[in-house]
Amino acid sequence: MTTTGPLVLGEDFVQDAHRVGAKLRESAPIRHVVLPSGLPVWLVTGYEEARAVATDPRFSSQRVYDRMHRMALGEDDESPFSEDFAMNLLNLDPPDHTRLRKLVAKTFTGRAIAPLRPRIEQIADELLDAMTGRDSVELLEAYAYPLPIRVITELLGVPFDDRDQFTAWSKTMVDGGASEAAGAATMRMAGYLHGLIAAKRENPEDDLLSQLVHASEDGDRLSPSELIAVSVVLLIGGFETTVNLISGGVLSLSRDPGQLALLRADRSLMPTAIEEFLRHETPNILSSPRYTTEEVEIAGVVIPAGDFVMVSWLAANRDPARFTDPGRLDITRPMGGHLAFGHGLHFCLGAPLARLEGEIAFGRLLDRFADIEVLSAVDDLRWRDSTAMHGLESLELRLR
Repeated sequence: MTTTGPLVLGEDFVQDAHRVGAKLRESAPIRHVVLPSGLPVWLVTGYEEARAVATDPRFSSQRVYDRMHRMALGEDDESPFSEDFAMNLLNLDPPDHTRLRKLVAKTFTGRAIAPLRPRIEQIADELLDAMTGRDSVELLEAYAYPLPIRVITELLGVPFDDRDQFTAWSKTMVDGGASEAAGAATMRMAGYLHGLIAAKRENPEDDLLSQLVHASEDGDRLSPSELIAVSVVLLIGGFETTVNLISGGVLSLSRDPGQLALLRADRSLMPTAIEEFLRHETPNILSSPRYTTEEVEIAGVVIPAGDFVMVSWLAANRDPARFTDPGRLDITRPMGGHLAFGHGLHFCLGAPLARLEGEIAFGRLLDRFADIEVLSAVDDLRWRDSTAMHGLESLELRLR
């Protein structure tokens, strides 16, 4: 298959993501495009092609962000990004990735996360108490952001008073791409974490960061830079996905009263509902970038060596070749198969926590309010200006 050149994507890639994703997938499951950020990539929108790319070792993640920064800034320019972020799990291939993930993964299993349920329920109830009786509520500010950020900062042992700056740094890093503002946010977060990790090393507490500081596997330990990189992935991944899961799921239910009524009537459907929310309004538009270590042919498309490749999880999760009537919300849809948490080596470590938070967030919300009405006009809804996260900027509700 040949193309005449990369397709330049505009703002509608973010603001009308499902329509644009469907058009791209229908024309070809892999297309050479220029993202709204200006980055040229081979964009994968087909489901089977997405799974193939995510598991093919010829698509490398090793220090891919260094390559992106050099492309954006020039070979001789100094990167504005913290070097401590270089050991980010999303930025590594085996054996480095295997080693770090082994040291971290056991702290994020479903069994390890389950004891957090009472505390997550308590936080949700406190937030819902504050929302009760108000004429209107902005969901993200009142519930979708504070619930997961409080959970992940408490879990890691980040002081409560610092949670707002972590939220701000995270949004800048996620939405800022290779910008200087994003780089400055990584510097500030890395500096803060250096101090916090040193404190945990001297005086460990009953939190995840203390466990990671002192974790070992066959005598192996995380270095200070690795601890920072791992902490950043857990912090950002531990709340950004859940924010968008909550807001996107509420929006989906508001647009399909029949599905909302079904979930209210049968709470045993909550686990399948969470999986369907993740598929239907996938919280992440794109995967982390990879590059080809050699020329690769996939789905009839030849991708040259050294080119960037990204997967649209959002488009793949609405591929009609994999999901029947993919644009329809169906909370009885059999679980499994969606790619909202990625696939392969980089499958999201925080998936068990996001699922638990989602079940609690929706369960408590439906328990508390018999009527949930979206006040925001459909034409006024805006999605975050990010090619990484698929999340609403705001969602105004009336709750009774």
